[in-house]
Amino acid sequence: MKVVIVGGVAGGATAAARLRRLDEKAQIIVLERSGFVSYANCGLPYYIGGVISEKSALTLQTPQSFWNRFQIDVRVNNEVLSIHPEEKKVVVQNREDGSTYEESYDKLILSPGAKSIRPNLAGMDSEQIFTLRTVEDTFAIHTFLQQQKPKSAVIIGGGFIGLEMAENLLHTGMDVTVIERINQVMPPLDYDMACEIHPYLKSKGMNLLLGKSVVGFEPLDQQISVKLEAGESINTDMVVMAVGVQPETTLAKQAGLTLGVRDAIVVNQHMQTSDKDIYAVGDAVEINQFITGQKGLTPLAGPANKQGRIAADHICGRESSYCGAQGSSVIKLFDMTAASTGINEKTAQQLKIPYDKIVTLSASHATYYPGANNMVVKVLFSPEDGTILGAQIVGFDGVDKRIDVLATAIRAKMTAADLTELELSYAPPYSSAKDPVNMAGYVIENLLNKTVKQYHWHDVEQLPRDGSVTLLDVRTETEYQNGHIDGTLHIPVDILREHLSELDQSKPVYVNCQSGLRSYIACRILSQNGFDCYNLSGGYRFYASVMKDKSFYQTAVHPCGVKI
Repeated sequence: MKVVIVGGVAGGATAAARLRRLDEKAQIIVLERSGFVSYANCGLPYYIGGVISEKSALTLQTPQSFWNRFQIDVRVNNEVLSIHPEEKKVVVQNREDGSTYEESYDKLILSPGAKSIRPNLAGMDSEQIFTLRTVEDTFAIHTFLQQQKPKSAVIIGGGFIGLEMAENLLHTGMDVTVIERINQVMPPLDYDMACEIHPYLKSKGMNLLLGKSVVGFEPLDQQISVKLEAGESINTDMVVMAVGVQPETTLAKQAGLTLGVRDAIVVNQHMQTSDKDIYAVGDAVEINQFITGQKGLTPLAGPANKQGRIAADHICGRESSYCGAQGSSVIKLFDMTAASTGINEKTAQQLKIPYDKIVTLSASHATYYPGANNMVVKVLFSPEDGTILGAQIVGFDGVDKRIDVLATAIRAKMTAADLTELELSYAPPYSSAKDPVNMAGYVIENLLNKTVKQYHWHDVEQLPRDGSVTLLDVRTETEYQNGHIDGTLHIPVDILREHLSELDQSKPVYVNCQSGLRSYIACRILSQNGFDCYNLSGGYRFYASVMKDKSFYQTAVHPCGVKI
């Protein structure tokens, strides 16, 4: 059997190695148009920032190491120009000498990846504008930094690559501005969770321009002018475009393969295309979203590696299947970590998926052990049975392990009750006896069994101030004086029982504390004394975080469709 693989990064390299492990006699050829194979896309920004100092660390394998260990013929700088399914061959160009040749196959695996989006804007051809997708892109930026020694940079796009590039350029001492057309960074997060990130990035010296669109570029003497809507502009020494990627499916389209969402390659659960002898994996394929069942794209390394393995399995006669992606992701932002898995509110609302949500503030480990930091945990769940639909966490230590537990819970279709039963490892330096994941389960369980009712930050403004409801703050006097919701009555939770007679039992009571815990206790006291009580999800701290962000970035509608 002869297998030709187009593309030698995550999906293609994994497929090649798996094929060899399953079939020692197969002829395996990997054709990679760049000069590098099996390289770590996710590590590229860190080479630019000097965190990764050696070029060789970016490449996990070389053509020679592939041959030595696997007897796989890896050809870099060899670009496939066309696929001819009826003849089962590909036409290849050697980019070093320009020669072309044909290569036959029994099975073909396409792993062409995705390409950086370069908007059709005036001035985009400037040599001071870069994208970051390949090792060659990385070296081009690195060379520019070394030779031109720029003092400022504008990053267009506030997603993973944009923020990682911004952080790493800041590490070099540059002045860095991030421009994002929507009113938040990190689109996988909901707006309210992104509000936890914005002030932190600004505290680290990052300039954020949110809700701004770039309309073009204009060369200056030594700089480049970034033109924004409404006539604004920013002069800078270099620009990095990080507005996303699109599937690289030119070959698939020319070969007549069926394409789907955003021209991604349609595949079945075995990663077969519309041609049974051609498979496709990675960023170029259309996949099912695990939670929603919707077709979509998930340009992440984890799914690409899994798909490469599944394609190799199926070629070798094993019935491996890909069950869909839930988009689990994590990002380091200086010392902060932000992570998500499953669906967010934006997706749930767009697809009209019934959901409820909770927001908790939990310590990364036992608070009596030094170094504990709080993390904000947001979980979406089914209001019918508590099945976990999605989660987002922003914090410092321990964020990654909690999101992984919740990602596993989603894959296993676990409920909030299941989260409360999870027996997670505990020692004071690592967690608490009630882990933040357990706590999320307890809070959801309390909502489902009507132990407590809640309201959210976006409900506060609509609450009447005409005396028909009671707004109650149960924090300490110092906390209350440092900031509070307008119109709230202040009674600390520890003396609430003695002041119940001051409250009108005929009026609903909307309670808040700093995090939601003391107000929950207050609600239990009130509800058992005949009051109709609602607890502020996430507490005053979360509410204030969003309100402060709104004061910096005023927009008509936030991404969940709530007017702000």
